[in-house]
Amino acid sequence: MEIGLDSRVCRSQIVLRRLGVALDGPVGCARLRPFALNPSWPSLTLKEAFQHSARPFRWILSGSGALLLAATLTAQAQAPAAPSVDATEEASKFAQVYGVLDENYMDTVKPDQAILEGAVRGMLSALDPFSAFFNRDQFDLLQQQARGEALGFGSVLYVQTGKVVVLQTAEGSPAWRAGLGPGDEIVQVNGTRINRLDFNSLIELLQRSRSQRVRLGVIHPGKLVAQDFALDPAEVALPTVDKTLMLAPGIGYIHCTGFEQKTAQELADAVARLGGPSLKGLLLDLRDNHGGMVDSAIGVAGLFLKPDQLVLTVRSRAQPEKSYRTVARGPADPQDHAGSPPSEFDFPMIVLVNENTASAAEVVASALQEHDRALIVGEPTFGKGVVESVMGLSEKTGLALTTAQYFTPSGRSIQRPLPGTALAEVDAATVGKGDQTQAHLGQQLADPRSRNAGTTTALARVFHTDDGRPVTAGGGITPDVVVPARSLDPWAAFLSQRGVFTTFASDYLTLHSRVDPNFEPDSKVLENFREFLTRERMRAPEEYWSKDQDYLKLRIKTEIITLAHGLDAANEVEVRNDPQVQKAATLFPKISSLLTAPEVNPGTRHKRCASK
Repeated sequence: MEIGLDSRVCRSQIVLRRLGVALDGPVGCARLRPFALNPSWPSLTLKEAFQHSARPFRWILSGSGALLLAATLTAQAQAPAAPSVDATEEASKFAQVYGVLDENYMDTVKPDQAILEGAVRGMLSALDPFSAFFNRDQFDLLQQQARGEALGFGSVLYVQTGKVVVLQTAEGSPAWRAGLGPGDEIVQVNGTRINRLDFNSLIELLQRSRSQRVRLGVIHPGKLVAQDFALDPAEVALPTVDKTLMLAPGIGYIHCTGFEQKTAQELADAVARLGGPSLKGLLLDLRDNHGGMVDSAIGVAGLFLKPDQLVLTVRSRAQPEKSYRTVARGPADPQDHAGSPPSEFDFPMIVLVNENTASAAEVVASALQEHDRALIVGEPTFGKGVVESVMGLSEKTGLALTTAQYFTPSGRSIQRPLPGTALAEVDAATVGKGDQTQAHLGQQLADPRSRNAGTTTALARVFHTDDGRPVTAGGGITPDVVVPARSLDPWAAFLSQRGVFTTFASDYLTLHSRVDPNFEPDSKVLENFREFLTRERMRAPEEYWSKDQDYLKLRIKTEIITLAHGLDAANEVEVRNDPQVQKAATLFPKISSLLTAPEVNPGTRHKRCASK
C-alpha cells in the first residue's frame, strides 16, 4: 500500500482531477487543507471516497486512509543487528540533545511528541515520502483496511464547512439499519451543532465519533425538523470495486479504488455480473487508484494474463531478487493470490489511468501493457516504483519502510525522481536491462501538468513489450493513447470547491421530495441555481455562465440524483458523461491495430518477441 502523493496539491484540485478535470487557471486553496495520505496527518482515520467527481469532500465513516505497495503487511520487525560505530555515535548525540531539552526547555517535553512525532518521523521523512511510522490507532486502521473491513457506520458522507449530508449507506450497516439514506442531513453529532464548526473541527468530530456509540440529529429530505438516531459502530466492508456498469452492449466498465486482500475476488465477481467471458470488451478504470498489496496486484493481473507470465521483479539490499508470476489456480485453491478464480478472461481490454494511478495500480497497468494484453489510455501515471514492508513494532505500533525497488516485466523502473529524498535520481544502472538506446520522454515531460515537468532527465531508456512496442522507463507509465482530462475554467472549478452543487441539490429536494431517476435540469432549474448563487453572493460572470451550461447541468443533475437515488445512480451519470471514458470506449474496434508494434525494419521482430 502506498503513502503520500503530493501534499503540495490542494485537496480540491485532487478531487477535481478525479472527475477527469484539469484546471485551466489558478484556483484559490486558502480555505482547504492539503490532500493527505501520510499517517502523521489527521485524515488517516477516515477513508476519503473519491468518485471521479468534482464534489469536494466525501468520506466513508469507517476506514483508514493510507495506502502502501506492501510486500508484507504485518510481519514482526526482526531484532536489529548490532549498530555500527557511526550509528552509536549519532544516537549518543540525540540522547545528549534530548537531555538538554528535558532539563532546560521552557515547558515540559513529552517524550512521545519529541521522539515519535519529531525524531522518528523526521528520520523517515528524510528518506522518502513513503516510509512512515504508525501509532497504535493508525496501525490498527491500516490493518483493517487491508482486510477490506473496518469499524464504523457504513456511511458515505458529503462534508463541507457547516454541512454534512449522507450520500449512501452500505446495506446491512448500522447507518442503513437505522434508516439513514441519501439526502439526509446530519445537523448534530453527540449534541454538537454541525453549523457551528469550521471544517477542521468538523472532521475531528467525525473522527472521534467513528469507533463509539454516536447520537445524531438528522433532517430527512423535505422535512424541517430533525430526528434523533443512536448508532453503534460495527465491522463494515470497505470494497475496492465501487462502480460496475455496461457502457454499451457487450462493453463493461469497472472502477477499482485500491488493491487489498479481497480485490481480485471483487473484480472477478464484477466481471461475472457483467457477463464474464462473453463480454466483447472491458474498460478497467484505475484512475485515482493509489495502490495496495503486491499479492493483490498479482491476483488481479492473473485474471487477465496467461499462467506463468511475469508481473514484476523485486530487488532489495537485504533479500534475494524475487520474481512474481501469474499462476494457474482454481476458486478453492488455498494458495492462490487473494482467492481469485482461474485466468479465463480473454476479451479485449482498455485500462484507464491518470496522474494519481500509483503503486500496485501501476504494477497491474504495466504488466497488462507489456504483455500486450490491454491498451493503456488516459494520462501519465504517478511513477512509484518502490515497495514497502509494513512491520509490527512494540506496543502495537507499526513501521512502513521502503525496502525494495520493483521492475516491470520488460525490466524497466517507473519510479519518478523525487528531489530532496533518497529517490532524487533514478540511476540508469538500476533501471533494469533495457536497450542501450535512448529516447525523449516527449509529451509526458513536456506537459506542464505532468508530475515530471521540469525534471532534468530529458532522456529515458527504451524497453519493449512482448510484441515489440516501445515503452520508456522512469516517470510513471505513459499511456498508449493519451486522452486529457476535462478542462474547467476557474469559475466552474471555484463553484465545485465551494460545494454549491450539493448545497443547491439539498435545498432543491426540500421543495421537491420526489425526483424522477431520469431527471434533467431544465431552464427553470438553471434559473433557480443562478438565483441561489446570487443569494450566496457568488454572482455568475455572464461569459462563464453561457460557456459552462453543459457542465452546470451535469453537476446539478448528478448531485440531485445522488441525494434522491444514491451514489450508484449518480456514478452511472458521471461515468457516461466522462470525456476520458467516452473516448476510451471508441477505441475498442481499434485495439488490435493499436497494440501492433511499428515495423522499424520490415521482416524483423524485436528480440523479446522470440522469447514470449
